[in-house]
Amino acid sequence: MGATIVADEVSRTFGPVRAIDRLTLEIPPGVIYGLLGPSGSGKTTFLRMVVGALRPTEGRLLVLGRTMPDRAVAGQIGYMPQTAALYPDLTLRENLAFFGRIYGLRGRKLEDRVEQLVHDLGLLGWVDQPLYRFSGGMLQRASLACALLHQPELLVLDEPTVGLDPVLRRSLWAHFRQLAEQGKTLLISTHTMDEADRCDLLGFLRGGRLLASDTPAALRLQTGQADLEDAFLALAGQPGIPVGEP
Repeated sequence: MGATIVADEVSRTFGPVRAIDRLTLEIPPGVIYGLLGPSGSGKTTFLRMVVGALRPTEGRLLVLGRTMPDRAVAGQIGYMPQTAALYPDLTLRENLAFFGRIYGLRGRKLEDRVEQLVHDLGLLGWVDQPLYRFSGGMLQRASLACALLHQPELLVLDEPTVGLDPVLRRSLWAHFRQLAEQGKTLLISTHTMDEADRCDLLGFLRGGRLLASDTPAALRLQTGQADLEDAFLALAGQPGIPVGEP
């Protein structure tokens, strides 16, 4: 099987702003790939190109073997944006049923998938409650459930655990690891150092440019730094610029 994502000299501009600048990388299947960088580094822009919401201005972007954007691969991608795109007046079950039908799930198959997800994500007791009653952490899990409904081959998560308590973050990362072990590919943006260390592969992004892409251990070795934040700063060549949370 070939790479899940292949970016070849991909750029994206918004008027005079170059949000992504000649980015080149390959992400193999069955790994957790983390994009690490400060706010405004281009992480969300790249993720939106991967899911087909934005078209590259330059270069070529392949996802699951197809040039993006391409509707043919939409059913194989699960996307969790930073802000939950759900319906607060509907119950969790109703939200999941709505999104499930969009992906072609019906009847018993949809019901079984809903029950499995609310159980796996600790939302069983809230499945028939409207989302406006959910806490921020519960909304994050509800959004993840919607992204996982159709059992996608590629899961794209934009800052999926921001604002969550450490216990819930650890629980979600255990779930991410299970998905990777099942052969799914996860592309996760983060600015949190401990989460970056949980990734199989890590890309350092700053000012729309990919500074380096490798395993966390290899990036430490390459820069001679024991800490990932120090490794990022060494590659950026500008020590003192904050990368994210410790």
